[in-house]
Amino acid sequence: MNTVFIAGHARLPNGMAAQSIYGTLTITAEVDKKYGVIVSASCTLATEHGRDFIHHLLRGHSLRDGVEEPIEQLKQHYLGKAGNALASALRDVHKQYEHHFTSVI
Repeated sequence: MNTVFIAGHARLPNGMAAQSIYGTLTITAEVDKKYGVIVSASCTLATEHGRDFIHHLLRGHSLRDGVEEPIEQLKQHYLGKAGNALASALRDVHKQYEHHFTSVI
Protein backbone atom coordinates (compact mmCIF):
# COMPACT_ATOMS: atom_id res chain seq x y z
CA MET A 1 0.00 0.00 0.00
CA ASN A 2 1.36 3.41 -0.99
CA THR A 3 -0.72 5.56 1.38
CA VAL A 4 -1.15 6.19 5.09
CA PHE A 5 -4.30 7.22 6.95
CA ILE A 6 -3.89 10.16 9.32
CA ALA A 7 -6.44 11.69 11.69
CA GLY A 8 -6.26 15.11 13.30
CA HIS A 9 -8.58 16.33 16.05
CA ALA A 10 -9.79 19.63 17.49
CA ARG A 11 -12.53 20.88 19.80
CA LEU A 12 -15.67 22.26 18.20
CA PRO A 13 -17.35 25.45 19.39
CA ASN A 14 -20.55 25.02 21.42
CA GLY A 15 -23.84 25.29 19.59
CA MET A 16 -22.82 23.48 16.42
CA ALA A 17 -24.75 20.45 15.17
CA ALA A 18 -21.54 18.44 14.81
CA GLN A 19 -20.52 19.36 18.37
CA SER A 20 -23.64 17.75 19.82
CA ILE A 21 -23.04 14.61 17.71
CA TYR A 22 -19.25 14.17 17.91
CA GLY A 23 -17.93 16.52 20.60
CA THR A 24 -14.75 17.08 18.60
CA LEU A 25 -13.97 17.69 14.96
CA THR A 26 -11.81 15.17 13.14
CA ILE A 27 -10.12 15.56 9.78
CA THR A 28 -8.94 12.33 8.21
CA ALA A 29 -6.59 12.22 5.27
CA GLU A 30 -5.27 9.45 3.07
CA VAL A 31 -1.75 10.58 2.22
CA ASP A 32 0.69 9.30 -0.40
CA LYS A 33 3.76 8.05 1.47
CA LYS A 34 6.30 9.07 -1.16
CA TYR A 35 5.22 12.66 -1.85
CA GLY A 36 3.03 13.55 1.14
CA VAL A 37 0.11 14.44 -1.14
CA ILE A 38 -3.41 14.21 0.26
CA VAL A 39 -5.24 11.72 -1.96
CA SER A 40 -8.54 11.95 -0.10
CA ALA A 41 -9.82 13.80 2.96
CA SER A 42 -12.91 13.89 5.08
CA CYS A 43 -14.10 15.48 8.30
CA THR A 44 -16.86 15.22 10.86
CA LEU A 45 -18.80 18.31 9.83
CA ALA A 46 -22.54 17.61 10.09
CA THR A 47 -23.41 18.12 6.42
CA GLU A 48 -22.29 16.14 3.40
CA HIS A 49 -21.76 19.42 1.56
CA GLY A 50 -19.32 20.59 4.25
CA ARG A 51 -17.43 17.29 4.17
CA ASP A 52 -17.20 17.47 0.36
CA PHE A 53 -15.95 21.06 0.56
CA ILE A 54 -13.11 20.05 2.89
CA HIS A 55 -12.24 17.08 0.66
CA HIS A 56 -11.94 19.30 -2.41
CA LEU A 57 -10.01 21.97 -0.52
CA LEU A 58 -7.38 19.51 0.79
CA ARG A 59 -7.07 17.00 -2.06
CA GLY A 60 -3.81 17.39 -3.96
CA HIS A 61 -2.01 19.39 -1.27
CA SER A 62 1.37 18.01 -0.15
CA LEU A 63 1.91 17.92 3.61
CA ARG A 64 5.62 18.30 2.83
CA ASP A 65 4.78 21.93 2.04
CA GLY A 66 3.18 22.48 5.46
CA VAL A 67 -0.45 23.47 5.99
CA GLU A 68 -0.39 27.25 5.93
CA GLU A 69 -1.70 27.43 2.35
CA PRO A 70 -4.78 25.25 2.93
CA ILE A 71 -5.40 27.02 6.25
CA GLU A 72 -5.37 30.34 4.39
CA GLN A 73 -7.80 28.84 1.86
CA LEU A 74 -10.03 27.79 4.77
CA LYS A 75 -9.98 31.32 6.18
CA GLN A 76 -10.91 32.81 2.81
CA HIS A 77 -13.54 30.31 1.69
CA TYR A 78 -15.06 28.60 4.75
CA LEU A 79 -17.29 31.02 6.63
CA GLY A 80 -18.81 28.61 9.16
CA LYS A 81 -18.35 28.43 12.94
CA ALA A 82 -15.95 25.49 12.68
CA GLY A 83 -13.20 27.42 10.86
CA ASN A 84 -10.79 27.55 13.79
CA ALA A 85 -11.46 23.91 14.67
CA LEU A 86 -10.83 22.86 11.06
CA ALA A 87 -7.53 24.76 11.05
CA SER A 88 -6.51 23.16 14.36
CA ALA A 89 -7.43 19.67 13.16
CA LEU A 90 -5.45 20.24 9.96
CA ARG A 91 -2.43 21.34 12.01
CA ASP A 92 -2.83 18.12 14.00
CA VAL A 93 -2.88 16.07 10.76
CA HIS A 94 0.35 17.79 9.74
CA LYS A 95 1.89 17.20 13.17
CA GLN A 96 1.03 13.47 12.94
CA TYR A 97 2.50 13.33 9.42
CA GLU A 98 5.74 15.02 10.45
CA HIS A 99 6.07 12.90 13.59
CA HIS A 100 5.74 9.68 11.61
CA PHE A 101 7.88 10.62 8.63
CA THR A 102 10.68 12.40 10.50
CA SER A 103 10.97 9.52 12.99
CA VAL A 104 11.11 6.98 10.13
CA ILE A 105 14.01 8.70 8.34
